[in-house]
Amino acid sequence: MKTKYRTHTCGQLNKNDLNKEVTLAGWVQARRDHGGLIFIDLRDRYGSTQIVFNPDFNDFKLAESLRREYCIQIKGKVKLRPKGMINNNLSTGDIEVEVNEVNLLNKSEVPPFEIDERIEINEDLRLKYRYLDLRRKNMLKNLELRYRMTQIVRNFLDKHNFIDVETPCLTKSTPEGARDYLVPSRVNPKQFYALPQSPQLFKQILMISGYDRYYQIVRCFRDEDLRADRQPEFTQIDIEMAFIEEEDIQNIVEGIMKELFKEFKNKDLKLPLKRISFHQAIETYGSDKPDLRFNLELIDVDEIVKKSDFNIFKTSELVKAISLEKEISRKDLDEITGWAMRNGARGLAWIKVNDGKYDGAVVKYFKEKELKELTKKLNVKNGVIFFVADKRKTVNEVLGRLRNYLAEKYKLIDENKDELFWVVDFPLFEYSEDEQRWVSVHHPFTQPHPDQVKKMTTDPGNVRSRGYDLVWNGNEIAGGSIRIHGQEMQSDVFKSLGISEEEAKIKFSFLLDALKFGAPPHGGIAFGLDRLTMLFAKTNSIRDVIAFPKNKDAVCLMTNAPSPVTDSQLKELHIKLR
Repeated sequence: MKTKYRTHTCGQLNKNDLNKEVTLAGWVQARRDHGGLIFIDLRDRYGSTQIVFNPDFNDFKLAESLRREYCIQIKGKVKLRPKGMINNNLSTGDIEVEVNEVNLLNKSEVPPFEIDERIEINEDLRLKYRYLDLRRKNMLKNLELRYRMTQIVRNFLDKHNFIDVETPCLTKSTPEGARDYLVPSRVNPKQFYALPQSPQLFKQILMISGYDRYYQIVRCFRDEDLRADRQPEFTQIDIEMAFIEEEDIQNIVEGIMKELFKEFKNKDLKLPLKRISFHQAIETYGSDKPDLRFNLELIDVDEIVKKSDFNIFKTSELVKAISLEKEISRKDLDEITGWAMRNGARGLAWIKVNDGKYDGAVVKYFKEKELKELTKKLNVKNGVIFFVADKRKTVNEVLGRLRNYLAEKYKLIDENKDELFWVVDFPLFEYSEDEQRWVSVHHPFTQPHPDQVKKMTTDPGNVRSRGYDLVWNGNEIAGGSIRIHGQEMQSDVFKSLGISEEEAKIKFSFLLDALKFGAPPHGGIAFGLDRLTMLFAKTNSIRDVIAFPKNKDAVCLMTNAPSPVTDSQLKELHIKLR
Protein backbone atom coordinates (compact mmCIF):
# COMPACT_ATOMS: atom_id res chain seq x y z
CA MET A 1 0.00 0.00 0.00
CA LYS A 2 2.78 2.38 -0.88
CA THR A 3 1.86 6.04 -1.43
CA LYS A 4 3.64 9.34 -1.04
CA TYR A 5 2.59 9.37 2.62
CA ARG A 6 3.38 5.81 3.71
CA THR A 7 5.21 2.63 2.80
CA HIS A 8 3.35 0.53 5.39
CA THR A 9 0.25 0.78 7.54
CA CYS A 10 0.36 1.06 11.32
CA GLY A 11 -0.77 -2.54 11.71
CA GLN A 12 1.67 -4.13 9.27
CA LEU A 13 5.21 -4.14 10.63
CA ASN A 14 6.74 -7.03 12.61
CA LYS A 15 10.08 -8.76 13.37
CA ASN A 16 10.52 -9.61 9.69
CA ASP A 17 10.88 -5.88 8.93
CA LEU A 18 13.88 -5.21 11.22
CA ASN A 19 16.22 -2.42 10.05
CA LYS A 20 13.89 -1.42 7.20
CA GLU A 21 13.50 2.29 6.48
CA VAL A 22 9.74 2.91 6.58
CA THR A 23 7.25 5.75 6.29
CA LEU A 24 4.07 5.74 8.38
CA ALA A 25 1.14 8.16 8.64
CA GLY A 26 -1.69 8.31 11.16
CA TRP A 27 -2.98 9.84 14.36
CA VAL A 28 -1.33 10.20 17.75
CA GLN A 29 -3.18 7.76 20.01
CA ALA A 30 -1.04 8.26 23.12
CA ARG A 31 2.23 9.96 24.11
CA ARG A 32 4.66 9.04 26.89
CA ASP A 33 7.81 10.91 27.99
CA HIS A 34 10.46 8.61 29.51
CA GLY A 35 13.56 10.49 30.57
CA GLY A 36 14.32 12.21 27.31
CA LEU A 37 12.72 9.55 25.14
CA ILE A 38 9.29 10.25 23.68
CA PHE A 39 7.11 7.23 22.83
CA ILE A 40 4.04 7.70 20.67
CA ASP A 41 1.40 5.13 19.68
CA LEU A 42 0.64 5.97 16.05
CA ARG A 43 -2.76 4.73 14.90
CA ASP A 44 -4.53 4.24 11.59
CA ARG A 45 -7.39 2.05 10.40
CA TYR A 46 -5.17 -1.03 10.36
CA GLY A 47 -3.64 -0.91 13.84
CA SER A 48 -1.08 0.81 16.03
CA THR A 49 2.73 1.08 15.93
CA GLN A 50 4.98 2.44 18.66
CA ILE A 51 7.33 5.14 17.41
CA VAL A 52 10.29 6.58 19.38
CA PHE A 53 11.93 10.00 19.36
CA ASN A 54 15.48 10.01 20.81
CA PRO A 55 16.83 13.16 22.52
CA ASP A 56 19.29 13.70 19.67
CA PHE A 57 16.43 13.82 17.13
CA ASN A 58 16.99 16.93 15.01
CA ASP A 59 13.47 18.37 15.61
CA PHE A 60 12.88 17.29 19.19
CA LYS A 61 10.82 20.40 19.96
CA LEU A 62 8.28 19.41 17.31
CA ALA A 63 8.18 15.90 18.81
CA GLU A 64 7.51 17.42 22.25
CA SER A 65 4.61 19.46 20.84
CA LEU A 66 2.70 16.44 19.45
CA ARG A 67 -0.60 15.77 21.21
CA ARG A 68 -3.51 13.31 21.00
CA GLU A 69 -5.17 13.13 17.55
CA TYR A 70 -2.50 15.18 15.79
CA CYS A 71 -2.20 13.81 12.26
CA ILE A 72 1.47 13.13 11.43
CA GLN A 73 3.80 11.41 8.99
CA ILE A 74 7.11 9.88 10.15
CA LYS A 75 10.10 8.21 8.60
CA GLY A 76 12.38 5.90 10.53
CA LYS A 77 14.03 2.54 11.05
CA VAL A 78 12.31 -0.59 12.42
CA LYS A 79 13.95 -1.83 15.66
CA LEU A 80 13.21 -4.61 18.13
CA ARG A 81 11.60 -3.38 21.33
CA PRO A 82 13.83 -3.72 24.42
CA LYS A 83 13.29 -6.79 26.62
CA GLY A 84 10.32 -6.31 28.93
CA MET A 85 8.61 -3.84 26.56
CA ILE A 86 7.13 -6.35 24.09
CA ASN A 87 3.32 -6.04 23.79
CA ASN A 88 1.81 -9.43 22.91
CA ASN A 89 -1.62 -7.84 22.46
CA LEU A 90 -0.49 -6.00 19.31
CA SER A 91 0.47 -7.49 15.96
CA THR A 92 3.24 -4.86 15.92
CA GLY A 93 4.13 -5.44 19.58
CA ASP A 94 7.63 -6.86 18.94
CA ILE A 95 8.94 -3.75 17.17
CA GLU A 96 9.08 0.02 17.29
CA VAL A 97 10.14 2.63 14.73
CA GLU A 98 13.02 4.93 15.63
CA VAL A 99 12.04 8.24 14.03
CA ASN A 100 14.52 10.26 11.94
CA GLU A 101 11.97 12.56 10.26
CA VAL A 102 8.53 13.88 11.25
CA ASN A 103 5.99 15.91 9.31
CA LEU A 104 3.04 17.51 11.08
CA LEU A 105 0.11 17.07 8.66
CA ASN A 106 -2.50 18.68 10.89
CA LYS A 107 -3.03 19.70 14.50
CA SER A 108 -6.08 18.69 16.52
CA GLU A 109 -8.01 20.49 19.18
CA VAL A 110 -8.36 18.58 22.45
CA PRO A 111 -11.03 16.01 21.53
CA PRO A 112 -14.26 15.98 23.61
CA PHE A 113 -13.59 12.34 24.53
CA GLU A 114 -10.72 9.89 24.32
CA ILE A 115 -10.53 7.76 21.20
CA ASP A 116 -10.61 4.58 23.27
CA GLU A 117 -13.28 1.88 23.02
CA ARG A 118 -12.77 0.90 26.66
CA ILE A 119 -14.22 4.20 27.87
CA GLU A 120 -18.00 4.64 28.18
CA ILE A 121 -19.13 7.77 26.34
CA ASN A 122 -22.56 9.43 26.28
CA GLU A 123 -24.24 8.43 23.02
CA ASP A 124 -25.39 11.95 22.11
CA LEU A 125 -21.79 13.14 22.45
CA ARG A 126 -20.63 10.26 20.26
CA LEU A 127 -23.22 11.12 17.59
CA LYS A 128 -22.41 14.85 17.66
CA TYR A 129 -18.73 14.11 17.06
CA ARG A 130 -19.31 11.03 14.92
CA TYR A 131 -16.17 11.70 12.88
CA LEU A 132 -14.19 11.12 16.09
CA ASP A 133 -16.35 8.25 17.32
CA LEU A 134 -15.73 6.42 14.04
CA ARG A 135 -11.99 6.47 14.83
CA ARG A 136 -12.59 4.18 17.82
CA LYS A 137 -11.52 0.59 17.29
CA ASN A 138 -14.91 -0.97 18.08
CA MET A 139 -16.72 1.27 15.56
CA LEU A 140 -14.13 0.50 12.89
CA LYS A 141 -14.50 -3.20 13.67
CA ASN A 142 -18.30 -3.00 13.36
CA LEU A 143 -18.24 -1.24 9.99
CA GLU A 144 -15.61 -3.64 8.64
CA LEU A 145 -17.83 -6.52 9.81
CA ARG A 146 -20.79 -4.99 7.97
CA TYR A 147 -18.73 -4.65 4.80
CA ARG A 148 -17.46 -8.24 4.98
CA MET A 149 -21.00 -9.53 5.58
CA THR A 150 -22.31 -7.78 2.47
CA GLN A 151 -19.41 -9.16 0.43
CA ILE A 152 -20.25 -12.72 1.51
CA VAL A 153 -23.93 -12.16 0.66
CA ARG A 154 -23.11 -10.68 -2.76
CA ASN A 155 -20.70 -13.50 -3.62
CA PHE A 156 -23.18 -16.17 -2.50
CA LEU A 157 -26.06 -14.70 -4.51
CA ASP A 158 -23.83 -14.18 -7.54
CA LYS A 159 -22.98 -17.91 -7.48
CA HIS A 160 -26.72 -18.69 -7.48
CA ASN A 161 -27.53 -16.60 -10.59
CA PHE A 162 -28.99 -13.55 -8.85
CA ILE A 163 -28.75 -10.14 -10.51
CA ASP A 164 -28.37 -6.88 -8.57
CA VAL A 165 -30.94 -4.37 -9.88
CA GLU A 166 -31.43 -0.85 -8.50
CA THR A 167 -34.97 0.40 -7.87
CA PRO A 168 -36.13 4.04 -7.50
CA CYS A 169 -35.74 6.12 -4.34
CA LEU A 170 -38.39 8.58 -5.57
CA THR A 171 -41.60 6.67 -6.03
CA LYS A 172 -45.36 6.72 -5.49
CA SER A 173 -46.85 6.96 -2.03
CA THR A 174 -48.69 3.70 -1.29
CA PRO A 175 -49.02 3.90 2.51
CA GLU A 176 -49.37 0.43 3.98
CA GLY A 177 -47.87 0.05 7.46
CA ALA A 178 -45.56 2.86 8.56
CA ARG A 179 -45.86 6.46 7.37
CA ASP A 180 -44.12 7.44 4.16
CA TYR A 181 -41.48 10.14 3.97
CA LEU A 182 -42.85 12.55 1.35
CA VAL A 183 -40.78 14.60 -1.12
CA PRO A 184 -42.47 17.55 -2.87
CA SER A 185 -41.99 17.84 -6.62
CA ARG A 186 -40.90 21.28 -7.86
CA VAL A 187 -41.66 20.55 -11.51
CA ASN A 188 -45.07 19.04 -10.71
CA PRO A 189 -46.69 21.50 -8.29
CA LYS A 190 -48.77 20.02 -5.44
CA GLN A 191 -47.51 16.52 -6.29
CA PHE A 192 -45.30 14.39 -4.05
CA TYR A 193 -42.93 11.49 -4.32
CA ALA A 194 -42.49 9.08 -1.44
CA LEU A 195 -39.26 7.50 -0.28
CA PRO A 196 -39.74 3.71 -0.46
CA GLN A 197 -40.48 1.73 2.68
CA SER A 198 -39.16 -1.22 0.68
CA PRO A 199 -38.74 -2.08 -3.02
CA GLN A 200 -41.69 -4.49 -2.71
CA LEU A 201 -43.68 -3.59 -5.81
CA PHE A 202 -40.63 -3.01 -7.98
CA LYS A 203 -39.12 -6.39 -7.21
CA GLN A 204 -42.44 -8.04 -8.03
CA ILE A 205 -42.47 -6.12 -11.32
CA LEU A 206 -38.96 -7.45 -12.01
CA MET A 207 -40.27 -11.00 -11.59
CA ILE A 208 -43.11 -10.25 -14.02
CA SER A 209 -40.43 -8.86 -16.35
CA GLY A 210 -38.65 -12.21 -16.34
CA TYR A 211 -35.59 -11.36 -14.26
CA ASP A 212 -36.06 -14.57 -12.28
CA ARG A 213 -33.60 -13.96 -9.43
CA TYR A 214 -33.10 -10.42 -8.11
CA TYR A 215 -31.32 -8.98 -5.10
CA GLN A 216 -30.40 -5.55 -3.86
CA ILE A 217 -28.70 -4.15 -0.78
CA VAL A 218 -31.07 -1.26 -0.59
CA ARG A 219 -31.87 1.82 1.48
CA CYS A 220 -35.43 1.96 2.86
CA PHE A 221 -37.32 4.69 4.72
CA ARG A 222 -40.08 4.61 7.34
CA ASP A 223 -41.43 7.49 9.35
CA GLU A 224 -42.03 5.67 12.62
CA ASP A 225 -41.16 5.96 16.29
CA LEU A 226 -37.60 4.89 16.96
CA ARG A 227 -35.94 2.47 19.37
CA ALA A 228 -32.56 0.71 19.64
CA ASP A 229 -33.15 -1.47 16.57
CA ARG A 230 -34.99 1.07 14.35
CA GLN A 231 -33.89 4.00 12.21
CA PRO A 232 -35.83 6.28 9.83
CA GLU A 233 -33.51 5.06 7.06
CA PHE A 234 -32.25 1.50 7.16
CA THR A 235 -30.77 -1.12 4.87
CA GLN A 236 -32.28 -4.37 3.59
CA ILE A 237 -30.77 -7.33 1.83
CA ASP A 238 -33.68 -7.69 -0.55
CA ILE A 239 -34.27 -10.95 -2.45
CA GLU A 240 -36.97 -12.06 -4.91
CA MET A 241 -37.28 -15.26 -6.98
CA ALA A 242 -39.69 -16.56 -9.62
CA PHE A 243 -40.94 -20.10 -10.28
CA ILE A 244 -40.36 -21.12 -6.66
CA GLU A 245 -42.09 -22.16 -3.45
CA GLU A 246 -41.32 -21.36 0.20
CA GLU A 247 -38.65 -24.02 0.52
CA ASP A 248 -36.64 -22.66 -2.42
CA ILE A 249 -36.35 -19.21 -0.82
CA GLN A 250 -35.66 -20.66 2.60
CA ASN A 251 -32.85 -22.82 1.18
CA ILE A 252 -31.15 -19.74 -0.28
CA VAL A 253 -31.48 -17.86 3.02
CA GLU A 254 -30.18 -20.83 5.02
CA GLY A 255 -27.18 -21.01 2.68
CA ILE A 256 -26.40 -17.35 3.35
CA MET A 257 -26.73 -17.79 7.12
CA LYS A 258 -24.55 -20.91 7.05
CA GLU A 259 -21.72 -18.94 5.41
CA LEU A 260 -22.12 -15.97 7.78
CA PHE A 261 -22.12 -18.22 10.86
CA LYS A 262 -19.05 -20.07 9.65
CA GLU A 263 -17.15 -16.88 8.87
CA PHE A 264 -18.05 -14.76 11.90
CA LYS A 265 -18.91 -17.29 14.64
CA ASN A 266 -16.90 -20.30 13.45
CA LYS A 267 -20.04 -22.42 13.80
CA ASP A 268 -21.51 -24.96 11.41
CA LEU A 269 -25.27 -24.43 11.15
CA LYS A 270 -27.25 -27.64 10.93
CA LEU A 271 -29.61 -27.40 7.99
CA PRO A 272 -32.47 -27.38 7.31
CA LEU A 273 -33.46 -25.07 10.15
CA LYS A 274 -36.47 -26.09 12.21
CA ARG A 275 -39.90 -24.61 11.53
CA ILE A 276 -42.52 -23.67 14.09
CA SER A 277 -45.95 -22.34 13.27
CA PHE A 278 -47.07 -18.84 14.19
CA HIS A 279 -49.81 -20.40 16.32
CA GLN A 280 -47.32 -22.55 18.22
CA ALA A 281 -44.97 -19.59 18.77
CA ILE A 282 -47.73 -17.38 20.16
CA GLU A 283 -49.41 -20.02 22.31
CA THR A 284 -46.19 -21.52 23.71
CA TYR A 285 -43.92 -18.47 23.99
CA GLY A 286 -46.23 -15.44 23.68
CA SER A 287 -44.31 -14.02 20.71
CA ASP A 288 -43.93 -14.52 16.96
CA LYS A 289 -40.16 -14.08 17.45
CA PRO A 290 -39.49 -16.12 20.59
CA ASP A 291 -36.09 -16.58 22.18
CA LEU A 292 -35.61 -20.34 22.43
CA ARG A 293 -32.33 -20.25 24.37
CA PHE A 294 -34.35 -20.88 27.55
CA ASN A 295 -37.57 -22.72 28.35
CA LEU A 296 -40.25 -20.90 30.41
CA GLU A 297 -43.14 -22.06 28.27
CA LEU A 298 -46.65 -20.64 28.62
CA ILE A 299 -48.92 -23.35 30.04
CA ASP A 300 -52.69 -23.30 29.67
CA VAL A 301 -54.09 -23.86 33.20
CA ASP A 302 -57.60 -22.67 32.39
CA GLU A 303 -59.30 -25.99 33.07
CA ILE A 304 -57.67 -26.36 36.50
CA VAL A 305 -58.01 -22.80 37.84
CA LYS A 306 -61.65 -22.49 36.83
CA LYS A 307 -62.38 -25.12 39.49
CA SER A 308 -61.13 -22.64 42.11
CA ASP A 309 -63.20 -20.02 43.91
CA PHE A 310 -61.10 -17.13 42.56
CA ASN A 311 -63.60 -15.06 40.59
CA ILE A 312 -61.07 -13.38 38.24
CA PHE A 313 -59.87 -16.79 37.09
CA LYS A 314 -63.39 -18.14 36.73
CA THR A 315 -64.67 -15.23 34.61
CA SER A 316 -61.65 -14.55 32.36
CA GLU A 317 -61.52 -15.78 28.78
CA LEU A 318 -58.21 -17.56 29.43
CA VAL A 319 -55.71 -18.21 32.23
CA LYS A 320 -52.12 -19.23 31.50
CA ALA A 321 -49.07 -19.56 33.71
CA ILE A 322 -45.30 -19.81 33.63
CA SER A 323 -43.22 -21.31 36.42
CA LEU A 324 -39.72 -20.53 37.60
CA GLU A 325 -37.88 -23.15 39.66
CA LYS A 326 -36.19 -20.58 41.88
CA GLU A 327 -36.46 -19.07 45.35
CA ILE A 328 -37.78 -15.53 44.87
CA SER A 329 -38.03 -12.98 47.68
CA ARG A 330 -41.22 -11.10 48.48
CA LYS A 331 -39.50 -7.87 47.45
CA ASP A 332 -38.69 -9.35 44.04
CA LEU A 333 -42.23 -10.71 43.66
CA ASP A 334 -43.61 -7.20 44.26
CA GLU A 335 -41.14 -5.80 41.72
CA ILE A 336 -42.12 -8.43 39.12
CA THR A 337 -45.82 -7.75 39.73
CA GLY A 338 -45.30 -4.01 39.24
CA TRP A 339 -43.34 -4.64 36.04
CA ALA A 340 -46.11 -6.89 34.66
CA MET A 341 -48.77 -4.27 35.38
CA ARG A 342 -46.70 -1.60 33.62
CA ASN A 343 -46.47 -3.95 30.65
CA GLY A 344 -50.10 -4.75 29.96
CA ALA A 345 -51.28 -6.96 32.83
CA ARG A 346 -54.33 -5.99 34.89
CA GLY A 347 -52.71 -7.98 37.68
CA LEU A 348 -50.24 -10.79 38.27
CA ALA A 349 -51.22 -13.63 40.59
CA TRP A 350 -48.51 -15.92 41.97
CA ILE A 351 -48.12 -19.00 44.11
CA LYS A 352 -44.87 -19.96 45.85
CA VAL A 353 -44.27 -23.70 45.96
CA ASN A 354 -41.91 -25.31 48.47
CA ASP A 355 -41.93 -29.13 48.72
CA GLY A 356 -45.70 -29.44 48.78
CA LYS A 357 -46.34 -26.23 50.71
CA TYR A 358 -48.01 -23.24 49.08
CA ASP A 359 -47.96 -19.50 49.72
CA GLY A 360 -49.62 -16.52 48.01
CA ALA A 361 -52.75 -14.39 48.12
CA VAL A 362 -54.71 -16.72 45.78
CA VAL A 363 -53.84 -20.01 47.56
CA LYS A 364 -56.91 -19.74 49.80
CA TYR A 365 -59.18 -20.04 46.75
CA PHE A 366 -57.79 -23.48 45.80
CA LYS A 367 -58.30 -26.94 47.20
CA GLU A 368 -55.22 -29.07 47.89
CA LYS A 369 -56.07 -31.32 44.96
CA GLU A 370 -56.13 -28.36 42.53
CA LEU A 371 -52.82 -27.04 43.82
CA LYS A 372 -51.24 -30.44 43.25
CA GLU A 373 -52.67 -30.54 39.73
CA LEU A 374 -51.10 -27.14 39.03
CA THR A 375 -47.64 -28.08 40.34
CA LYS A 376 -47.72 -31.35 38.39
CA LYS A 377 -48.78 -29.66 35.13
CA LEU A 378 -46.16 -26.94 35.53
CA ASN A 379 -43.52 -29.39 36.82
CA VAL A 380 -42.47 -27.15 39.73
CA LYS A 381 -41.34 -28.41 43.14
CA ASN A 382 -39.55 -25.40 44.61
CA GLY A 383 -40.31 -22.16 42.85
CA VAL A 384 -43.01 -19.72 41.79
CA ILE A 385 -46.00 -19.98 39.45
CA PHE A 386 -47.09 -16.74 37.77
CA PHE A 387 -50.65 -16.43 36.39
CA VAL A 388 -52.21 -13.99 33.91
CA ALA A 389 -55.98 -13.99 33.31
CA ASP A 390 -57.51 -11.92 30.51
CA LYS A 391 -58.43 -12.13 26.84
CA ARG A 392 -56.31 -14.69 24.94
CA LYS A 393 -54.32 -12.06 23.01
CA THR A 394 -53.49 -10.10 26.17
CA VAL A 395 -52.58 -13.23 28.15
CA ASN A 396 -50.10 -14.37 25.50
CA GLU A 397 -48.59 -10.91 25.00
CA VAL A 398 -48.12 -10.20 28.71
CA LEU A 399 -46.71 -13.63 29.55
CA GLY A 400 -44.46 -13.45 26.49
CA ARG A 401 -42.97 -10.18 27.77
CA LEU A 402 -42.77 -11.55 31.32
CA ARG A 403 -40.98 -14.64 30.03
CA ASN A 404 -38.22 -12.48 28.52
CA TYR A 405 -38.05 -10.23 31.59
CA LEU A 406 -37.60 -13.17 33.98
CA ALA A 407 -34.99 -14.76 31.71
CA GLU A 408 -32.90 -11.58 31.75
CA LYS A 409 -33.45 -10.88 35.46
CA TYR A 410 -32.43 -14.36 36.56
CA LYS A 411 -29.79 -14.93 33.85
CA LEU A 412 -31.51 -17.93 32.27
CA ILE A 413 -30.17 -17.16 28.77
CA ASP A 414 -27.21 -19.17 27.51
CA GLU A 415 -25.27 -16.45 25.66
CA ASN A 416 -23.12 -19.06 23.88
CA LYS A 417 -26.17 -20.70 22.35
CA ASP A 418 -27.75 -19.76 19.01
CA GLU A 419 -31.36 -20.59 18.20
CA LEU A 420 -32.11 -19.88 14.54
CA PHE A 421 -35.43 -21.07 13.11
CA TRP A 422 -38.36 -20.25 10.83
CA VAL A 423 -41.78 -19.10 11.99
CA VAL A 424 -44.31 -20.10 9.31
CA ASP A 425 -48.06 -20.12 8.64
CA PHE A 426 -48.66 -16.55 9.73
CA PRO A 427 -52.23 -15.22 9.63
CA LEU A 428 -52.97 -13.28 6.46
CA PHE A 429 -54.91 -10.60 8.36
CA GLU A 430 -55.16 -9.20 11.87
CA TYR A 431 -57.84 -6.87 13.19
CA SER A 432 -56.74 -3.32 14.03
CA GLU A 433 -58.75 -1.89 16.93
CA ASP A 434 -57.39 1.58 16.12
CA GLU A 435 -58.51 1.49 12.48
CA GLN A 436 -61.54 -0.76 13.09
CA ARG A 437 -60.67 -2.93 10.08
CA TRP A 438 -58.61 -5.90 8.96
CA VAL A 439 -54.98 -5.14 8.08
CA SER A 440 -52.21 -7.27 6.56
CA VAL A 441 -49.86 -9.08 8.92
CA HIS A 442 -46.98 -8.90 6.39
CA HIS A 443 -48.29 -6.78 3.49
CA PRO A 444 -51.26 -6.93 1.08
CA PHE A 445 -49.30 -8.78 -1.61
CA THR A 446 -48.87 -11.95 0.48
CA GLN A 447 -50.60 -15.02 -0.88
CA PRO A 448 -53.05 -17.00 1.29
CA HIS A 449 -52.68 -20.77 1.48
CA PRO A 450 -54.63 -22.18 -1.49
CA ASP A 451 -57.05 -24.07 0.79
CA GLN A 452 -57.78 -20.87 2.76
CA VAL A 453 -58.92 -18.56 -0.04
CA LYS A 454 -62.66 -19.05 0.54
CA LYS A 455 -62.27 -17.97 4.19
CA MET A 456 -61.17 -14.46 3.19
CA THR A 457 -64.76 -13.20 3.13
CA THR A 458 -66.28 -15.49 5.77
CA ASP A 459 -63.53 -15.89 8.39
CA PRO A 460 -60.65 -13.46 7.63
CA GLY A 461 -59.07 -13.81 11.09
CA ASN A 462 -58.30 -17.49 10.51
CA VAL A 463 -56.83 -17.33 7.02
CA ARG A 464 -53.26 -18.66 6.97
CA SER A 465 -50.77 -16.95 4.68
CA ARG A 466 -47.68 -18.17 2.88
CA GLY A 467 -45.58 -15.80 4.96
CA TYR A 468 -42.45 -16.72 6.92
CA ASP A 469 -39.96 -15.02 9.23
CA LEU A 470 -36.44 -16.01 10.18
CA VAL A 471 -35.83 -15.60 13.93
CA TRP A 472 -32.48 -15.60 15.73
CA ASN A 473 -32.32 -15.50 19.53
CA GLY A 474 -35.56 -13.56 19.87
CA ASN A 475 -34.91 -11.19 16.95
CA GLU A 476 -36.72 -11.22 13.62
CA ILE A 477 -33.83 -10.92 11.15
CA ALA A 478 -35.69 -11.60 7.89
CA GLY A 479 -39.27 -11.76 6.70
CA GLY A 480 -40.94 -12.67 3.45
CA SER A 481 -43.72 -14.49 1.66
CA ILE A 482 -44.95 -16.08 -1.53
CA ARG A 483 -46.65 -13.25 -3.44
CA ILE A 484 -49.99 -13.09 -5.15
CA HIS A 485 -49.39 -13.49 -8.89
CA GLY A 486 -53.02 -13.37 -10.10
CA GLN A 487 -54.91 -10.11 -10.53
CA GLU A 488 -58.21 -11.57 -9.36
CA MET A 489 -56.80 -12.84 -6.06
CA GLN A 490 -54.96 -9.55 -5.52
CA SER A 491 -58.23 -7.65 -5.97
CA ASP A 492 -59.96 -10.00 -3.51
CA VAL A 493 -57.29 -9.35 -0.86
CA PHE A 494 -57.66 -5.60 -1.36
CA LYS A 495 -61.45 -5.96 -0.85
CA SER A 496 -60.88 -7.93 2.38
CA LEU A 497 -58.67 -5.08 3.60
CA GLY A 498 -61.37 -2.53 2.87
CA ILE A 499 -59.49 -1.07 -0.10
CA SER A 500 -62.03 -0.11 -2.72
CA GLU A 501 -61.56 -0.81 -6.42
CA GLU A 502 -61.09 2.91 -7.05
CA GLU A 503 -58.52 3.27 -4.24
CA ALA A 504 -56.65 0.16 -5.45
CA LYS A 505 -56.41 1.64 -8.95
CA ILE A 506 -55.08 4.93 -7.59
CA LYS A 507 -52.45 3.26 -5.40
CA PHE A 508 -51.56 0.06 -7.23
CA SER A 509 -52.76 0.31 -10.84
CA PHE A 510 -49.29 -0.38 -12.26
CA LEU A 511 -49.04 -3.65 -10.30
CA LEU A 512 -52.58 -4.72 -11.13
CA ASP A 513 -51.96 -3.98 -14.80
CA ALA A 514 -48.65 -5.88 -14.76
CA LEU A 515 -50.33 -8.95 -13.22
CA LYS A 516 -52.45 -9.24 -16.40
CA PHE A 517 -49.39 -10.06 -18.50
CA GLY A 518 -48.40 -13.59 -17.55
CA ALA A 519 -47.07 -12.97 -14.05
CA PRO A 520 -45.12 -16.04 -12.82
CA PRO A 521 -45.41 -17.58 -9.34
CA HIS A 522 -42.89 -15.66 -7.22
CA GLY A 523 -41.87 -14.77 -3.73
CA GLY A 524 -39.07 -13.32 -1.70
CA ILE A 525 -37.61 -12.18 1.57
CA ALA A 526 -35.75 -9.22 3.06
CA PHE A 527 -33.06 -9.24 5.76
CA GLY A 528 -32.64 -6.27 8.05
CA LEU A 529 -28.91 -5.74 7.44
CA ASP A 530 -28.50 -3.31 10.36
CA ARG A 531 -30.09 -5.68 12.86
CA LEU A 532 -28.23 -8.69 11.46
CA THR A 533 -24.90 -6.85 11.77
CA MET A 534 -25.81 -5.70 15.28
CA LEU A 535 -26.30 -9.34 16.36
CA PHE A 536 -23.05 -10.55 14.81
CA ALA A 537 -21.24 -7.57 16.38
CA LYS A 538 -22.80 -8.38 19.79
CA THR A 539 -23.88 -4.80 20.38
CA ASN A 540 -27.26 -3.60 21.68
CA SER A 541 -28.05 -0.87 19.16
CA ILE A 542 -28.10 -0.66 15.37
CA ARG A 543 -26.65 2.84 15.79
CA ASP A 544 -23.36 1.08 16.55
CA VAL A 545 -23.25 -0.56 13.11
CA ILE A 546 -24.39 2.41 10.97
CA ALA A 547 -21.81 5.04 10.03
CA PHE A 548 -24.05 8.10 10.40
CA PRO A 549 -27.27 7.21 12.27
CA LYS A 550 -30.01 9.39 13.70
CA ASN A 551 -30.66 9.50 17.45
CA LYS A 552 -33.87 8.35 19.15
CA ASP A 553 -35.56 11.61 18.08
CA ALA A 554 -34.65 10.98 14.40
CA VAL A 555 -32.08 13.80 14.50
CA CYS A 556 -28.55 13.70 13.10
CA LEU A 557 -26.64 15.49 15.86
CA MET A 558 -23.56 15.90 13.65
CA THR A 559 -25.28 17.76 10.77
CA ASN A 560 -28.33 19.00 12.73
CA ALA A 561 -30.71 17.43 10.22
CA PRO A 562 -33.64 17.92 9.90
CA SER A 563 -33.32 21.68 9.70
CA PRO A 564 -35.39 24.67 8.53
CA VAL A 565 -35.34 25.71 4.88
CA THR A 566 -35.66 29.17 3.38
CA ASP A 567 -38.89 30.82 2.28
CA SER A 568 -37.60 30.91 -1.29
CA GLN A 569 -37.07 27.14 -1.26
CA LEU A 570 -40.63 26.62 -0.02
CA LYS A 571 -41.98 29.04 -2.62
CA GLU A 572 -40.31 27.04 -5.41
CA LEU A 573 -42.09 23.95 -4.09
CA HIS A 574 -45.46 25.74 -3.80
CA ILE A 575 -45.52 25.04 -0.04
CA LYS A 576 -46.56 27.29 2.83
CA LEU A 577 -45.89 26.48 6.50
CA ARG A 578 -48.68 26.93 8.99
